[in-house]
Amino acid sequence: MRNISDQDRANVLVQALPYIQKWAGKTIVVKYGGNAMISPELKDAVMSDIVLLQLIGINVVLVHGGGPEISGMLNKIGKESRFVNGLRVTDEETIDIVQMVLAGKVNKSLVQLLEQHSGKAIGLCGLDGRMIMAEKKASGVDLGFVGEITEIHTEVIENATRNGYVPIISTVAGGYNGDVYNINADLAAARIASEMKAAKLILMTDIKGLLRNKDDEGTLIPVVNVSEVPSLKREGIISGGMIPKIDCCVEAVRRGVKRAHIIDGRIPHSILIEMFSDEGIGTMFY
Repeated sequence: MRNISDQDRANVLVQALPYIQKWAGKTIVVKYGGNAMISPELKDAVMSDIVLLQLIGINVVLVHGGGPEISGMLNKIGKESRFVNGLRVTDEETIDIVQMVLAGKVNKSLVQLLEQHSGKAIGLCGLDGRMIMAEKKASGVDLGFVGEITEIHTEVIENATRNGYVPIISTVAGGYNGDVYNINADLAAARIASEMKAAKLILMTDIKGLLRNKDDEGTLIPVVNVSEVPSLKREGIISGGMIPKIDCCVEAVRRGVKRAHIIDGRIPHSILIEMFSDEGIGTMFY
């Protein structure tokens, strides 16, 4: 770690104080994915950020994906991954793998990693306490066990945060007839944030944020009012893979989340930069 003087260290803490006072006791929901979930250095930075937030009294809820791990396991058993409009086609065999990988291996490895950074974590999935209820997603193509969220119950999440734990949530959901559904993690994070009246929803991605020109990172749009989103879509500024992420942010804000953010998870400590600076990082939706 780069050496800084005691005076500089004191200045950093003093400058952080107003933000600590602002966010203490509040809830933030972080959707964790992309390169920040793969690179060991970035994983360590994310876990350090979460432990720090937890220690200063911020309730952090971590919602995670695991697409590459699911694809890797399907590959091991000789099954090809198929996607339609960015959604994984999930037949009966695949949903078993999804549940095993997401709620098992990925979830528990993240719990262990946070504990190794001296945090307190508990692993949950959408089946626990009927947290995420879903029905089969209506689509022109049969996607199998891909779900549309119908209800969110946050009691089990709130019990965890009240007792000083970071809930780490994998997004498999329960159906009303005993089926299990695969749920998009961005959508689940947005709905959980709105049900919990979170102060912030943070989506970690592998891009800088919303760019006016997708090929030029210097054209970052730092702040967007959700009322501007339809015109940005018409102009083609919001297109492709950004559409579903931004739709999640818009839905969260319209359902009562104060601020939603798309931030660059490739930057170490991007969560702290967002929480403890006026400029923040990435694109904020309000």
